[in-house]
Amino acid sequence: MMSMALSPAALGPLAAENMSVFGRDPWWLVVVKAVFCFAFLMVTVLFSIVWERKVVAWMQLRIGPNRHGPWGMLQSLADGVKLMLKEDVIVKRADKAVYVLAPIVAAIPAFMAIAVIPFGPSDNEISIFGHRTTMQLTDLPIAMLYILAVASVGIYGIVLAGWSSGSTYPLLGGLRSAAQMISYEIAMGAAFASVFLYSGSMSTSEIVAQQHDRWYILLLPVSFLLYIVTMVGETNRAPFDMPESEGDLVGGFNTEYSSIKFAMFMLAEYVNMVTVSAVSTTLFLGGWRAPWPISTFWEGANHGWWPLLWFVIKVQLLLFFFIWLRGTLPRVRYDQLMKLGWKVLIPVSVVWLMLVATVRALRNENYDFASIALYVGGAVLALLLLSFVVDILRDRAGRREAADEVAEKPAAFDPMAGGFPVPPLPGQTLPPVPRRRPRHEGELIVSGGPDTHSDESPGGSRDGKEASDG
Repeated sequence: MMSMALSPAALGPLAAENMSVFGRDPWWLVVVKAVFCFAFLMVTVLFSIVWERKVVAWMQLRIGPNRHGPWGMLQSLADGVKLMLKEDVIVKRADKAVYVLAPIVAAIPAFMAIAVIPFGPSDNEISIFGHRTTMQLTDLPIAMLYILAVASVGIYGIVLAGWSSGSTYPLLGGLRSAAQMISYEIAMGAAFASVFLYSGSMSTSEIVAQQHDRWYILLLPVSFLLYIVTMVGETNRAPFDMPESEGDLVGGFNTEYSSIKFAMFMLAEYVNMVTVSAVSTTLFLGGWRAPWPISTFWEGANHGWWPLLWFVIKVQLLLFFFIWLRGTLPRVRYDQLMKLGWKVLIPVSVVWLMLVATVRALRNENYDFASIALYVGGAVLALLLLSFVVDILRDRAGRREAADEVAEKPAAFDPMAGGFPVPPLPGQTLPPVPRRRPRHEGELIVSGGPDTHSDESPGGSRDGKEASDG
């Protein structure tokens, strides 16, 4: 599809990609960059955990962590030390080799994707110890495929953790994670393909360079929305945290884990949050480029060390979006999760990809209405999504009305029909139970003729006889 949609003129930028600026650093500078990427992820994770607890506490009118460090900022570090010092338990029925290997398989790929994320321009903008270099560890002509491959490997850690524990609930959590990854990664790949078609490249630095005049969130809004939804599903975060749903799976795939192995699963989750936020920033939010108002009057905003600041701000805003979702939306049912992935996200992503390919082909033929067609197509798909949501709400309201009608007209129900007591089904009500009159309830004594109810009672007859004798 890409070869059909791109003419030879459009393949010029793709063929002209210059990867020669990468791979020329001395070995010590490569080590420095690798350590920086690792430290960036770890510090962001430590901050994100505290920030999540603070923000959710603020949303729920609680105080949040306020003991360890100033304003409780060292709470996540204290939690990490506590988990490391806890007893490491390995269940008897577990496959020990796979059981120990699973947290490592989940954590290591989470760190690998950051290697191709650009923190700044791809030319020699900065100097480190007197050596001019790029603000990126490395880049590849197929860097986005590398990110997809690494993200897919991390799911194996969750699946193997659920299988190797030798327990039922972790196994169900691992199976849920596998099904969730398959359904949501298809839509994610289609959202990526739209960016590839429009930028003519799979290199992360080249994709950011193509957004010099307009970010792809404006040109490809549907792709951005699709990726936002799929990245929440890929990271198993609320409201899509079904693989570790404590309501029906106790704790999911990590139920049988403790100590440092449990901490590695939590670390992998938060590192994946940072990674998908960095990928979203690179693909749709201009990467390291300064926002629109700043870039118009400050020429140096996209040079030197300043791009690192804009990149970090955008990543933190997307992390706040993760926290906002967790503190706002309830967990969905598993069938709703699968329905959203297979019946909504995948069809919409495929239709949108075909539309982008068509518009890109028209643009290569020098048609001026390409951008207009893209905007119109985005508006049409947005209306389709809105109508789908309205239909869901309407169907839910209809089911609620039908349930109310059934509740108003309860069906006959015999709790002992099968010879033993059974509970009522939805819409059925138990027959009224005859109850004895309470003994402490007093009787009303009425004065009057002998034909009253009180006179007919034993007490009333005695009172009437005493009155006649008097």
